[in-house]
Amino acid sequence: MKLCSKPSLSILNKYNLSESDFTESLRKVKWRGCMSNLMVCNLAYNGKMEELKERILADKSLATKTDQDNRTVLHWACSAGHTEIVEFLLQRGVPVNDKDDAGCTPLHIDASAGWDETVKALLGKGAQVNAVNQDGCTPLHYAASKNRLEIAIMLLEGGANPDAKDYFEATAVHLGSSQGHLACDEERVEETKLLVSQGASIYIENKKENTPLQVATGGLGLILKRMVEG
Repeated sequence: MKLCSKPSLSILNKYNLSESDFTESLRKVKWRGCMSNLMVCNLAYNGKMEELKERILADKSLATKTDQDNRTVLHWACSAGHTEIVEFLLQRGVPVNDKDDAGCTPLHIDASAGWDETVKALLGKGAQVNAVNQDGCTPLHYAASKNRLEIAIMLLEGGANPDAKDYFEATAVHLGSSQGHLACDEERVEETKLLVSQGASIYIENKKENTPLQVATGGLGLILKRMVEG
């Protein structure tokens, strides 16, 4: 499952990274293909509900067993957006906040992949909206960087901190407003406006001492400034 593509030069310059540094960072948070060394994880990813259910009912420990990258069945079900499987696992009490080797919870994966219904299911079972992975990213960072507007709304309503910083000291607004964002301008504007309306600062500096206003593109900086300053 490929969550990110090759970075643009502007992204590398903005965070003062070499491409190898960026690639290594991504390696920690993206799936290394779509294969686990556990059959139940592969069944979950491929939506094989009946076979998965049969195996877990026969051996309850399979529901919480982790694979070679410390991912659970829930991680894999969330990565593919299989709501029925996610709900089955949650009903059986599978821990909702377990982290994989990259520090990602199922909610991180869902926020990046864009599965609204499974995000809703996770939040309903107490998923931590401000959990951070090894790069300091919260689920909101992923929702903002991938333009997941509905998911961003759910996370904010669930108490997500709009000014949380990752290890590059970037907030969700930095990511949502910056050049290199893959979504169309209209979608990007709406999500970034949402973050600011929920209290996200447009003046926080990232590691390169740039604020969201300074990295904003397409006239978005002016829109945000008018929202805050009138």
